[in-house]
Amino acid sequence: MSNPVPDATISPGGQHRARNGAEPVGSVGSVAPALDPKRWLALAVIGVSQLMVVLDATIVNIALPQAQLALGISDANRQWMVTAYALPFGSLLLLGGRIADYVGRKKILIIALSGFALASAVGGAAQAGWMLFGARALQGGFAAMLAPAALSLVTVTFHDEKDRAKAFAVFGAIAGGGAAIGLLLGGVLTEYASWRWCLFVNIPIAIGAVLAAIPILKESKVAGGTHYDIPGAVLATAGLGALVWACTQPAEHGWGSLDTLGWMAVSVVLLICFVLVELRSSSPLLPMRILENRNRAGAYLVGLLVGAGLFAVFLFLTYYLQGILQYTPIQAGFAFLPFSAGVIVGAGVGSQLTIKIGPRIVVPAGLLLGLAGLLWLSQITVGTQYLSTILPAQLLISVGMGLIFMATTNLALVGVNHDDAGVASAVVNTTQQIGGSVGTALLNTIAATATASFLLANPPAGPTPEAIGAATAAAQVDGFGTAFMWAAVIFGIATVVSLVLINAGKHQVADIETVPGV
Repeated sequence: MSNPVPDATISPGGQHRARNGAEPVGSVGSVAPALDPKRWLALAVIGVSQLMVVLDATIVNIALPQAQLALGISDANRQWMVTAYALPFGSLLLLGGRIADYVGRKKILIIALSGFALASAVGGAAQAGWMLFGARALQGGFAAMLAPAALSLVTVTFHDEKDRAKAFAVFGAIAGGGAAIGLLLGGVLTEYASWRWCLFVNIPIAIGAVLAAIPILKESKVAGGTHYDIPGAVLATAGLGALVWACTQPAEHGWGSLDTLGWMAVSVVLLICFVLVELRSSSPLLPMRILENRNRAGAYLVGLLVGAGLFAVFLFLTYYLQGILQYTPIQAGFAFLPFSAGVIVGAGVGSQLTIKIGPRIVVPAGLLLGLAGLLWLSQITVGTQYLSTILPAQLLISVGMGLIFMATTNLALVGVNHDDAGVASAVVNTTQQIGGSVGTALLNTIAATATASFLLANPPAGPTPEAIGAATAAAQVDGFGTAFMWAAVIFGIATVVSLVLINAGKHQVADIETVPGV
């Protein structure tokens, strides 16, 4: 694999620019720009900004049971603490990258950091569920601008090949290790302070990053005219939002109710309109031509389905560890650490296997590992132990995810033309976030419905608190197991999709190191 290409930059918004084309502000013709003496300080600022986004994806997980209890959130609605963040993040990510490119990456980074801090303050001070959900949605929207701005700033700040390689190694380490830090920090803050501090902690981080960004970072943006696909962004977000809302209705109204089917129909209409707009747009949010390649389409579908099955694992395991096994928040944080380690190991192995045997084998292998782990989790009972079931199942799933993430990222770039390379790679993350938001809503509804059915069929043995507690716990675990089983079904569908669509062998893999930020 070669080093990053020095004569091209690719933004998450989808623009690929040769240096003799549209230039970032501050460059002159084809002359190599002088090395920025503050580039490593800039990397520190960008890294802290990125860390905040990564932290927030996991730090709140540990606080979910405490937040639900404090704000009186129902089991059917608890998934919004995850979904409200993931949905706008995923659906606005491509638009956020384009805005950063045209408005200015430094400016958007500062705006996004400030907005993220404000949203975190509102969420931490929330007195009702809707306030917390709204704050989480705002966080997701600002994260959709912050993440691509940070990535692009790394690309335009480091011009030397070796420096850029080091910078992206640091950036990748932050993305990989930040999740583990979030789990531990979430446990510490929840146990020794309050669940609210899992949100408040973003405020000092953001303030520090903004104060450092103003004197250290250099502005850069794309020259020329601008065009934002606002109709596409609105239709995509509204359509996906309607789909998520439809997935929450069966818990109260049933799967065949007018409420459920009506919102499903609204979602379908909006998403069809989104596709029609994208086909006619001169600067589409999602160029439909990138879906014409079967391997790339397969990678996106796999990413969507993996996100749908995977995000809910953290939701249900959090409640199982703290509610059933009575783990403290810190213990729950440590209990999730093997997952982060497994992903790192799987990604390392997957990057080598993708080159040696090809994605068409690596992707199904990773999915089958995840499927096996989910089937193992579906067998949990009230008496299940962490070491005998939860830990090995976590390791199977996480190693499988590492294999999949590396291979699908690679597949997204197989056969892509230079103009679409940025958006093609960014869509991988977008599909995972969107799948996660829809899947979490769907699986939480399935779990809540199964819990209610189990409790109706197996009422408490008596009126005592002990009997009621035992029956409730058994019902909750039955709901978790049912959700894990359906997550396994989703992984099974993803496996079939990968076998049908993905046929890229070892000689067809993309050299992902030539694409900065991948």
